Amino acid sequence: MKAHLLFKDKDFDIQHELPPNADDLIKDLELTTLFSAMAQGDKFLSRVANGVILQSVESDLATIHYRQAVLNDCLNNSAVVNEIYNLSGAALECEKKMYFGLFSQHPETILHRSMTLIEDLAGSLKKLKKIADQHKKLFNSDGFVAFFDMLQKELTDEYFASVQARLKELKFRNGILVSAQLGDGNKGINYTLRKPNGENQHWVKHFVKSLLPVYTIFISDRDESGARALWELRDRGINMIANVLAQSSDHILSFFTLLRTELAFYVGCMNLHDHLLQMDEPICFPSPAAEEEVVLNFRELFDVCLALSQGKKVVGNNLAADQKILGVITGANQGGKSIFLRSLGLGQLMMQSGMFVSAEAFSANLCNRLYTHYKREEDTSMKSGKLDEELSRMNEIVNQIQPNAMVLFNESFAATNEREGSEIARQIVNALTEKGIKVFFVTHLYEFARHEFEKSLPNAIFLRAERKQNSERTFKIIEGGPLQTSFGEDVYHSIFNHEI
Repeated sequence: MKAHLLFKDKDFDIQHELPPNADDLIKDLELTTLFSAMAQGDKFLSRVANGVILQSVESDLATIHYRQAVLNDCLNNSAVVNEIYNLSGAALECEKKMYFGLFSQHPETILHRSMTLIEDLAGSLKKLKKIADQHKKLFNSDGFVAFFDMLQKELTDEYFASVQARLKELKFRNGILVSAQLGDGNKGINYTLRKPNGENQHWVKHFVKSLLPVYTIFISDRDESGARALWELRDRGINMIANVLAQSSDHILSFFTLLRTELAFYVGCMNLHDHLLQMDEPICFPSPAAEEEVVLNFRELFDVCLALSQGKKVVGNNLAADQKILGVITGANQGGKSIFLRSLGLGQLMMQSGMFVSAEAFSANLCNRLYTHYKREEDTSMKSGKLDEELSRMNEIVNQIQPNAMVLFNESFAATNEREGSEIARQIVNALTEKGIKVFFVTHLYEFARHEFEKSLPNAIFLRAERKQNSERTFKIIEGGPLQTSFGEDVYHSIFNHEI
């Protein structure tokens, strides 16, 4: 049995290796805030959200649409989904109750543990089948329809009756029947557990067998070695069936483990959805485009992590940047440039994860990797200068990056003088865009921004943080070329609170 709620034709692997720049993405995009909102204090939900979202750079269009449909079903039937999730968690708790036999390799112990566990898990499967029978008609996605069909097909009344019958037989209330052969030195070999003779056996067979010689061995009450030898024969007989039964219980546990893991992502999405609705923030299911297309347009896209940390509605932005492979963002300090850049990265990751996006509308092409190159604090260990550290991180990105990737720069290469920093930025950006890599660059390097602006490239867009005449920041990012002033007067006023 397979859940297949995250992928149509394979299981989700929570142990799958994350991108090498995962730590940078978590730090620069403040993903811990997003994971925390999805988890609501549950470490397992946070771990699954982390794995799915950071692995999303490997998603394709079919997988994204598949997850979007499953998530839409989850949002419309949250009570049922939570019931299945809680049921899978309760089923896995059954194994923890069997702790007394976990470290024993004795066949009798393995058999008893596996039988008890399967009996409990069969009860959970019955409840799951009942949920499928009652609520299947409420779900429309390919993922849930296939999941419920699988449950109804495999978990039939005949299946449960067969399980109960086999478990009853394996209790061996009338002893066990084992066959063996004599090997070298008259040692027993090929011990095989046999099915007991049925009570309804034909009278002719019963009569013939009654004529065959039967040998009975009696063991004295004080014959410990004889009793031990008898139990060793019994263990050899049930060893194979004990291992088979253990594998069967592991198979059912694996099913519930995968089901709980895959549902955990959607439960996290439902938690985030409820949180954003309470803040009256807009959300939408995005329209992803293929990697080879150059698409990026959105309406009222906002930084979901900023909204979550502040607990209130924040400013959103609009952008129409289809066929634009370079975006240069300039403007006054504290105008919302870094927040805008972060919202781009979050929107891309949420879309590729199959989630909704924090916007009224969002469409973008897939990227096979997302990289961030943000300014860092000074190296307190003094192992390298700030510019050396920036160039080292850039070198790591270049060694990994491929066409159709996306790089977000936030005030990079500003650790040196204006001329040198601008030249470094210009050469790196030109090399990336020539290879079809989408770049968005927040910068105060006027020479770099002006140089790119004056080239008037059709595949570039220039954005600026809006600032009103009275120095008020709207935190809106509008289309516009770079300005030579850095509005240092605004900073002076904010600190000294008087005019010059």
